[in-house]
Amino acid sequence: MALDVIGAGFGRTGTLSLKRALEALGLGPCYHMIEVRDHGHHRPVWAAAMRGEAVDWDALFEGYRSAVDWPACNFWEPLAAHYPAARVILSERDPGRWYESVRSTIYPTSMARGRSDDPEQRATGEWLAELIWDGVFGGRLEDREHAIGVYLAHGERVRASVPPERLLVFDPAQGWGPLCAFLGREAPDEPFPHVNTREQFRARGGVLAPPPRAE
Repeated sequence: MALDVIGAGFGRTGTLSLKRALEALGLGPCYHMIEVRDHGHHRPVWAAAMRGEAVDWDALFEGYRSAVDWPACNFWEPLAAHYPAARVILSERDPGRWYESVRSTIYPTSMARGRSDDPEQRATGEWLAELIWDGVFGGRLEDREHAIGVYLAHGERVRASVPPERLLVFDPAQGWGPLCAFLGREAPDEPFPHVNTREQFRARGGVLAPPPRAE
């Protein structure tokens, strides 16, 4: 099974809502950061990819029809080349609101894990730092101007690299309309999912992707 949809948008751009929407449209299962909790053996594969090592994408995404969020969005370019028939979705939101969301949710949570006395929690936090905070933002996520610059540059690169007919720039607040038109699917008879808001994240005690369970 090949990926039909590749999400190029960073985390905290409505990626969990997009995952739920794609699955409702029959394009699931959709790979998202939360999948890693059930596939602990994927962590070293993603780390190897960040080091520039060869990855068997077909094996990694076996059983999945789409992928969004970190860490997959870091590799939208090789994935788009590997799956030439796949559509690319760049999920976006206001850059300032995106930054504040990251800064108040997944960033402090993952950094706390990296300082945990629990070895598994600490390993997860260190992995997240390698994949995102160091790998994408050069260890400068707390520098607002720098982080937003990285976010904007990422979006510009996707727009410049993906042919318009293959790309949807999407704000999940737009709902089913543009997504279904792009994918050639009828909108389900249900509201567009809006999940994992900042308030929902905090209500769960900052838990999005628990440490992977033992295999």
